[in-house]
Amino acid sequence: MKDIKILGPGCARCTTTAEMVQKEADRLGTEIQIEKVSDYAAIAGYGVVSTPGIVIDGKVVHAGGLPKADDIAKWLTA
Repeated sequence: MKDIKILGPGCARCTTTAEMVQKEADRLGTEIQIEKVSDYAAIAGYGVVSTPGIVIDGKVVHAGGLPKADDIAKWLTA
């Protein structure tokens, strides 16, 4: 199971990012657990200054704007 954190204040882009990650995980048959992190200090702790951010198994893989589905698939299968 992959541990996914979506970093952001809970805006529409953050929600969409979480939905995109879940959709790709479902398509790939990958088990994931998504946690939404909205605390600014916690987000800054990852070094992310532009949201939404995506952290997979403790590693920041994306920050700022909506990710591409192809990129999400690569991150989930890495």
